[in-house]
Amino acid sequence: MTIKGKTKYRSIWADILGVLVAGIIFVLPFVFILFTAAKNQTDSSALDFTPPKHWQLWSNLKAVLATEHGIMVRATLNTFILTVFSVILLVLISGMTGYVLQRKKTKITSIASFLVLTALIIPPAIVPTIWVLQRIHLYRSMTGLVFIEVTYGMGFAILLYRNFMATIPRELDEAAIIDGCSGWNLYFRVIFPLLRPVTITLIIVAIVGIFNDFVNPLYFLPGSQNATLQATLFSFQGRFNTQWNLLFTDILYITIFPLLAFIFFNRKIVAGMTAGSIKG
Repeated sequence: MTIKGKTKYRSIWADILGVLVAGIIFVLPFVFILFTAAKNQTDSSALDFTPPKHWQLWSNLKAVLATEHGIMVRATLNTFILTVFSVILLVLISGMTGYVLQRKKTKITSIASFLVLTALIIPPAIVPTIWVLQRIHLYRSMTGLVFIEVTYGMGFAILLYRNFMATIPRELDEAAIIDGCSGWNLYFRVIFPLLRPVTITLIIVAIVGIFNDFVNPLYFLPGSQNATLQATLFSFQGRFNTQWNLLFTDILYITIFPLLAFIFFNRKIVAGMTAGSIKG
């Protein structure tokens, strides 16, 4: 066998090994969730990796949706409102900020770039943030939580936009200015359409992150009326008893939405992450 043939043979086995490892890490946990969610309360308490004797996933789902007078419906609505408005603001603010930081090189933008990097390094302070929200009357409000999600995600989003912006020639800005396009029109009519790959990437990453956020709603939006989907997991856990079948049904219900978004936009995520890696 030639060296080229051996290399090809090893490459095939490396691909097979990669698929097996990915299946173990990602597929098997999902199958375990599905099996447990489809069992009755007695069988699910064993927490073993076996298919259910009698599938009752639909009845478990109806039980989950009816828990605590329909808390799942309120939580789903709250989560979608939080996710949609947070992502919209994150895209608008981060895109414009990344554009300014990349195009204008001044002392102010240098300080702003340093603060952006600092936001990625320094962990958020929960108690001072709650104190600030209380003083501006945004604590326990959806508006306050939206601002929190946007603020915590801006560091990564701004860096993503700024790096991608470097691939767009400055001559395009100059040509648009000569044609009489400046200010808001320059950004939204000329620059922003070119940011589509990185915008789609940010949207999907932000949707998954905000939709699955457990800590921030717990701290900044307490209360059953303000519950998000992640907080509903407490509804099936008690001090002495846990309804494992309903708990895993709830996990399955929560997982479906970001999983579908990732499946539909997977290729665009990869394209957007690599598009800004090489400066044109």
